[in-house]
Amino acid sequence: MKLAVLSCLFAGASAFTPAPVAQVRSSVALNAEKSKSLPFMPYPENLKGYVGDVGFDPFGFSNIFPMDWLREAEIKHGRICMLAWLGFCAVDCGLRIYPLPEAYDGLTSVTAHDALVQYGAMGQLFLWLGLAEVIGTVAVFQMMEGSGRKPGDFGLDPVGFLAGKSEAEIEEMQLKEIKNGRLAMLAFSGVVTQAVLTQGPFPYV
Repeated sequence: MKLAVLSCLFAGASAFTPAPVAQVRSSVALNAEKSKSLPFMPYPENLKGYVGDVGFDPFGFSNIFPMDWLREAEIKHGRICMLAWLGFCAVDCGLRIYPLPEAYDGLTSVTAHDALVQYGAMGQLFLWLGLAEVIGTVAVFQMMEGSGRKPGDFGLDPVGFLAGKSEAEIEEMQLKEIKNGRLAMLAFSGVVTQAVLTQGPFPYV
């Protein structure tokens, strides 16, 4: 009789014990989709649907900032670095725009900065590029408020690369731009570092 009573008490108490939460969580974590580029990390869901998505967001920026804003920043910096790498190397390969002021004679890409500041050219660059940045910022704010504009799209296609292209072909072109922009951001950082360290002409070895 006593054994029967005790068994009933233990059975009733077990109904109030918590479920094995840790086991459930570990099972969910194991079954979660993994990042393609970082397979030891979960896939960042906010990247889904964006061209060039390989699941790379180790610091979780896509969970903090709006994705359209992040993509706008990535495209802008990629475009700037593609131009910057080309311009930096072109100067050290001897390309000049004539007539060239005597004060700029013999300058390299590394030494040009201080000279341009001294003679006022850098102030002109700051003024006009700052104006372009203000205009671009207006477009970004409108995009964030739901204007329908896609990140990085200023409607600028003078050569007609996208004219008559299908949606898949347009995405392919956008992917090429993203990939080359990402490469250029790394390349420009590397070329500036190497040029400063070697103080030598292109290819800075």
